[in-house]
Amino acid sequence: MATQNRSFNPSGPLYLTAADWRNPHHRRSAAASLVQGVYSQEHDRQQNRQGHQALAPPWWDFFTFRLFRVLVDNDDRSIFGAIYEFKSPPPYGHHNPLHIPPRYVVAFRGTMIGWETMSQDLTLDLKAIRNTLEQSGRFQHAMQAVQYTVSIAGATNMCLAGHSLGSAMALLAGKNMAKMGCFLETYLFNPPFISVPIEVMTKTEILKSGIRTIRSVTTAGVTIGLNALRQRPQTGDWFAALSGWIPYLFVNPSDPISAEYAGYFEHREWMAGKGFGAIERLSTRNSISGAIEPLHLLPSAYLTINGSPVQGLGQAHGLDQWWKPNIQCRSKLYQLIGN
Repeated sequence: MATQNRSFNPSGPLYLTAADWRNPHHRRSAAASLVQGVYSQEHDRQQNRQGHQALAPPWWDFFTFRLFRVLVDNDDRSIFGAIYEFKSPPPYGHHNPLHIPPRYVVAFRGTMIGWETMSQDLTLDLKAIRNTLEQSGRFQHAMQAVQYTVSIAGATNMCLAGHSLGSAMALLAGKNMAKMGCFLETYLFNPPFISVPIEVMTKTEILKSGIRTIRSVTTAGVTIGLNALRQRPQTGDWFAALSGWIPYLFVNPSDPISAEYAGYFEHREWMAGKGFGAIERLSTRNSISGAIEPLHLLPSAYLTINGSPVQGLGQAHGLDQWWKPNIQCRSKLYQLIGN
């Protein structure tokens, strides 16, 4: 969620004289800035700022991108996404794709507070909670944009990025492409975890571990029972297909919307270390709510946690924390290999 109408100067990552795409902090700042460019485009549209008055262009110009296409919601006519194209084609070939800029970036904004967008955005937030976001017209438009970009650039020459509701859309799009064997570099800022936020409910590690263990065992038990009664389809095939896709997740432990990703992956690793990996794998594949594929379900991810002090939900869930210099981040790869 973003409420501020930000201009790039002085809000943007001006500490970067030039983006070094070999540096993961620079890539994170660039991806977050391109998502902010979508927020700013919608602010410009609402306030009828055009030409030199528009505040959005510096968010992509600074990183040598151009605006290739604007994505507009057919229901409320708001700008919810954008496709950016790198201005100077880099030397694609046998280079490491993480050392060069992506040729295209598809970015999605999150929920905006304002009468022009609030109704539709909150409707989509509710769909995300109900695991029905994929059925919305906005997501279908987003998915078409992703597929089109892959068709003209190739999977290795583009990436996805999103914040909050936009990260849910990028996550779903990335999942769909991964199931087709197309793994896209993906940056998910404060993605919603549709579950009880245990991570922010208590600071007692033993209690958090106990709650998650009970949830895992219960979910696994219910799944075994339902599968035995043939009331629930097996999900192993698509789960295995997702295992090779490793999106970048960025969460703040004080953000109740996304913080549970930290506990989700840490607990899964703890269960495996205690010899309960089979139970946790079965629990991870399923949801006790009955949804075949919960939004937050991810076999693998490169998780980055921002441990810098924050004041309130606005800062904890804000996009701007991810382009600030010297934030106290810790990152770890969580990868589920095999069945």
